[in-house]
Amino acid sequence: MTDPENTRRLPATLPHGEALVAEAGTGNYSCDLRLGPHHGMADEPADLGGQDAGPNPYEYLLAALGSCTGITLRMYANLKKLPLTRVVVQLKHRKVHVQDCADCAEHPERSVKIDEIERHITLEGALDAAQRQRLLAIADRCPVHQTLKSEIRIVTSLVESA
Repeated sequence: MTDPENTRRLPATLPHGEALVAEAGTGNYSCDLRLGPHHGMADEPADLGGQDAGPNPYEYLLAALGSCTGITLRMYANLKKLPLTRVVVQLKHRKVHVQDCADCAEHPERSVKIDEIERHITLEGALDAAQRQRLLAIADRCPVHQTLKSEIRIVTSLVESA
């Protein structure tokens, strides 16, 4: 649920490739989302103080990677006329302890945990082993995967409220 007054103050739509997130005004953490021409909600689960009114931010991150993976595989399969009938991508995010940390003694300020996304891809259709392996390699080339693996620059500025 969103506060109608807060929702009215948001643009009805944005161009593709833009997002706007604003507090919904209905709970500790719930947010109204404008994602291009689409609308959504984000929140935290109840055990973290939210109302569970929508996916949490990490679930949106997983959805971005999973949908990009599926779309990339579909585009490639269509281009190469592969008999791929369906793609299912299941993802899980967690913080894991670093197994090998060659420079931990020199840099104790570094976290001993890293983010890990586990991705399981199911490819349905009459694909041979070589086609399946090629599709697995293509999955790592999806644009969101490439963005997550690269160095990202986020430029932040304050904007005066109206």
